[in-house]
Amino acid sequence: MTAAIIDGNALSAEIRAKLAERAATLNANGVSPCLAVILVGEDPASAVYVRNKVAACEKAGVRSLRDVYAADVDPAVVFARIAALNADPTVHGILVQLPLPKNFDSNAVLEAIAPAKDVDGFHAENVGALMQGNPRFIPCTPYGVMEMLKSRNVNLKGAEVVIVGRSNIVGKPMAMLLLAQSATVTICHSQSRDLAFHTRRADVLVAAVGRAKMITGDMIKPGATVIDVGINRLPAEQGGKLCGDVDFESAKEVAGLITPVPGGVGPMTITMLLANTIESAERVAGEKA
Repeated sequence: MTAAIIDGNALSAEIRAKLAERAATLNANGVSPCLAVILVGEDPASAVYVRNKVAACEKAGVRSLRDVYAADVDPAVVFARIAALNADPTVHGILVQLPLPKNFDSNAVLEAIAPAKDVDGFHAENVGALMQGNPRFIPCTPYGVMEMLKSRNVNLKGAEVVIVGRSNIVGKPMAMLLLAQSATVTICHSQSRDLAFHTRRADVLVAAVGRAKMITGDMIKPGATVIDVGINRLPAEQGGKLCGDVDFESAKEVAGLITPVPGGVGPMTITMLLANTIESAERVAGEKA
């Protein structure tokens, strides 16, 4: 058996076409959806992510603002910019690209963003709303994963789901979303004993730990749906290519459905950022009506 591929690029294109229609409607009604992105430092990966987000905005008809600061910038400058963006009624989403330099308190920066413009869904108020089952914004990567599962009609009710990784960005919010769909959720992490024991029980396995090819085919239940959130670059001596947390070649021979890296969850993350920004603009438009 060879697993069917959940193509994140194709699904993203489909969703973005619908988002572009919603953005066009907003623009026609005098509300121009706008995402402001702040990048601090010169991390190459972060620069690429920001560039991709801005490009996606332009294609979808979403206005974008980009502020780039040197790594040694005074944090007060960034906080002042966030405050200005919070107060600007024409800005509907604010995103600070992580990770931040060591001289920044990342939690303080995220908490400085107005909850109503926190399109990443990281503000404590939005995290609490998600926990209560009434999210204002769903964190983009878990949101994308849920859309991928939905696109393939994966039955989550009563399903055994194992998440490998407990980050605030993916693992924890992913668990909340799956619980809301009546899945039985297990979160594994670096201190979990006998990881393979847990992963082999999973009807749906979500790998989000940041370790290249950590999940191998013999750790997967036959026919399972495998979602690979990880993105890692192999060493030069191994070809230097991008790969996920799942060993794709061995996993595809066991799984029923699987996401590739690249071309899987990655494109969906940016797509759901657009979705959150447009939804924020629609709320503003509704308030003006």
